[in-house]
Amino acid sequence: MKRKFLVLMVMIGMVIFFSCKNEVKPAASNNSNTESKILQDKDGTISLNVDKAECYHDMANPSSNTAEWNVVVSKSGRFDVWLSSATKDTTNLKYKNKVMLSIYENRLEARPACDRIILNSTDVSYPYFRADSFIGSLYIQDTGLINIQVISEKIIPKNYTGDDSGNSDNSKLLSILFTPTTH
Repeated sequence: MKRKFLVLMVMIGMVIFFSCKNEVKPAASNNSNTESKILQDKDGTISLNVDKAECYHDMANPSSNTAEWNVVVSKSGRFDVWLSSATKDTTNLKYKNKVMLSIYENRLEARPACDRIILNSTDVSYPYFRADSFIGSLYIQDTGLINIQVISEKIIPKNYTGDDSGNSDNSKLLSILFTPTTH
């Protein structure tokens, strides 16, 4: 009995000894996350382009389309949040549902409107115009790495050709801009 116990203890000791010498290497996906971080500008502005987001699309149910960014916040505070859309119709962006933006427990929901039309924007080409929509303001308390998520049917894949109704190509979400409030 003592011999079996001794053999068992030696085997456990060898397993522990050899397993401790194995180096743990970070997965490749962890390295890609560090490369995809968005940094806050020195003036406090945070600019998030949909093209640089991790996007999830369901064109059968586009209301659940999602874009996510990892952002390094160096200055906390209250921010005005603006959405930029590419649109053919400068009077109606044709968002069927509200856009939902969330940061931790903070959430903004709004149906974008044409608050500012930028005619000669380099962000879009004819027949599109850039329309900026104010969707509200929120307070970001924590600094460091945060996740920002936006859900909207207007987060459209680059190679999507549209549906038969033609509504999907009238507008699409381009970017989100957080500007520090001064009042």
